[in-house]
Amino acid sequence: MSALQADAPPAVEAERRGGARAVLALARFEARRTLTSVPVVLAFVVYVAWIVWRGRASFDGYPALQDADRATQGMPMLVGLAVMVSTNLGMLRSLRHGTEPHFAVLVVQPWRRTAAHALSVVPAVLLTAVCVAGQFTWEALKPGAVGHGSPAELAVGPLTVLLAGALGVLAARVLPSPLAAPLLVVLLLFTLVFGAGPSGEGGTSWLAPVVAAISSNTLPSDLLGRPAAWHALYLAGAGLCAAFLAVLLAGGRNLVVRAGVALALALAVTGGVLQAGGVSPSPELTAARERASVRPEHTCVEHGRTTYCAFPEWVPRAEVWAGVVDRVRALTGGSAQDRPLVVRQRIEARYGLDSDAAIPALAEPDQVTVGTAWGGNRVPEFSSAVAAVLVAGSEEAAAEVCDGRMVTVMWLSLSWMDDPMDALRRVRLDDSVRGSAIVLAPTEPLSMTEGQTDVVRRLLEKPPAGVGERVKAHWAELASPGVTTARAAELLGVAGPGKADSCEE
Repeated sequence: MSALQADAPPAVEAERRGGARAVLALARFEARRTLTSVPVVLAFVVYVAWIVWRGRASFDGYPALQDADRATQGMPMLVGLAVMVSTNLGMLRSLRHGTEPHFAVLVVQPWRRTAAHALSVVPAVLLTAVCVAGQFTWEALKPGAVGHGSPAELAVGPLTVLLAGALGVLAARVLPSPLAAPLLVVLLLFTLVFGAGPSGEGGTSWLAPVVAAISSNTLPSDLLGRPAAWHALYLAGAGLCAAFLAVLLAGGRNLVVRAGVALALALAVTGGVLQAGGVSPSPELTAARERASVRPEHTCVEHGRTTYCAFPEWVPRAEVWAGVVDRVRALTGGSAQDRPLVVRQRIEARYGLDSDAAIPALAEPDQVTVGTAWGGNRVPEFSSAVAAVLVAGSEEAAAEVCDGRMVTVMWLSLSWMDDPMDALRRVRLDDSVRGSAIVLAPTEPLSMTEGQTDVVRRLLEKPPAGVGERVKAHWAELASPGVTTARAAELLGVAGPGKADSCEE
């Protein structure tokens, strides 16, 4: 009997079968394992649930899209941590199961397997991008949306997942232990979430994946001054550098891998340096913020007897403001119904997003301030400011009112709302409907005494039509300086306060 000896397949065939097609096949397999792993599934379920829960009432239905884009950046960190753990465990699966020696007989070299694991992160990144796009689109489609979002800000969430997944692959090559990923998660939580990492206003704060700078001070999109594009470049470079470095440590010494490491590192360093330099506002930005705070360049439109002057991005909201002004004006009497008003949008932009500085009251008569935020408590606050100017003449004079005119101001401000008592609670600093309190406004706050609160509460419990007739009939006296709370209550047909007016109560 003779034995037949088959020729070994040529080396080029083995290399071909261990090339790109094999890497992509393994990447697809590992991607499915990653997306169906328990941590990743739970992370995406929580992420989507958070988007739905938050989106129903976020920004009180009136988002500024230059804030909404940054609001997409936080939750992808949760997905990124889950992806990091899953990719790390996937890389170490053969080590945990004792099958690593068997891979030596395969034509897919270790560095190619590492490249496949790095590529397996891409579907999670894309799925995160879909979630980010869905969240932002939801905000953009709200009828009250204004402003402009930034693609670079929107890219931060997916790039955070890319960086985290690549770090999971790299950690498996540097420290092949199942404890590496959990320890890395703890380290990241400690440094990024609990405040032990880079912070403050310096350039080092931008070394963190997310620098959301969520603030109550909404600025026009051209005044933000955030180096978002350089930060996105920094994250992309860092993620790619971690992935290429993992492949390099696994034995990938070819020109493509080395060039990938060098190019990705150059991108990360370039983005990191330029983002640090872009943290401090440029002279041009400083000057623009100064103009917006002191001499804003507004676009003005007219609705009825009122002129609305706002930053260009907020002009579409003038109709909403007009609805409030018209309702308050319709309840007044005398010359107030025909008096021209100017509603001016004002901001304090000189200190950037981190500032929450108060806006001084306007001394000019018949001018009302409105801010850049709207919805929720901002509605009764603006309504109170309009009513105060119609009664007292100016914002500066309204801040000094402590007599019975305050009763008229608060009834005008709140009586037309669906739930006046709830609006009274929300517009007061201590969320109360009894006792003395500070009444919030876009500029200087107003003040209510205990007696005035009692009278206003009684008025809001009565049908607004009957009280409205009395307001119109006695407008001249109700709007006169020095009228007492007791006299205002008498004119409006309710019981007076138990105590005399006092601004010090």
